Amino acid sequence: MTHEPATAAPEPGSAEPGAAEPAPPAAPAPTPVRWWRIGALVALVVGLLVLGKVTGLTAYLTTERIRTMVQAAGWWGALLLVALFCVGELVHIPGFVFVAAAVIAYGRLGGGALGYVGALCSVSVSFFIVRGVGGKPLGAIKWRFVQRILAQLDEHPVRTVTILRSILWMAPQLNYALALSRVRYRDYLIGSALGLALPVAGMVLLMDKLFN
Repeated sequence: MTHEPATAAPEPGSAEPGAAEPAPPAAPAPTPVRWWRIGALVALVVGLLVLGKVTGLTAYLTTERIRTMVQAAGWWGALLLVALFCVGELVHIPGFVFVAAAVIAYGRLGGGALGYVGALCSVSVSFFIVRGVGGKPLGAIKWRFVQRILAQLDEHPVRTVTILRSILWMAPQLNYALALSRVRYRDYLIGSALGLALPVAGMVLLMDKLFN
């Protein structure tokens, strides 16, 4: 009697010849747009702009006034400047106003570092407020050009945020768009830190030459 050679058992996890490859896991479905959150966000943004105009805050927070308040606050001056920077970003006061005040009050090195930290804190506060109110609705928009931009943001988040920041700096509209996208805060912060480094350094050098 002849014995047929035994067929080796397939190793665990190995696919048999001709077997179909397992399908990749499906991407998570986008969160549906909650229009009440979009409405709340629009109301908040408009309300902040109106509040800044009505109270005179937008016109009051000039470079010279910020410098005076910061220097009068003594040891608390640095924290005051960062806090004012965050408020100013929400009511659309240009960021260079605060960077200039920091340079005049603390010099090129100290003021530059403080202005840079204040810029990162201000765009972070804006990010958390906008995302907390509006959520992440851009992921559910089906427009092709929006999906194309979001695809770049999903695949290369830090690089994309860095490029956008280097071009648009601390523009509030950029804060809103990124906060409403699917980008993670960690990538948002790293990209903002990289993208703002050169613009803030340029502002610091310019202010140092103008005021010193």
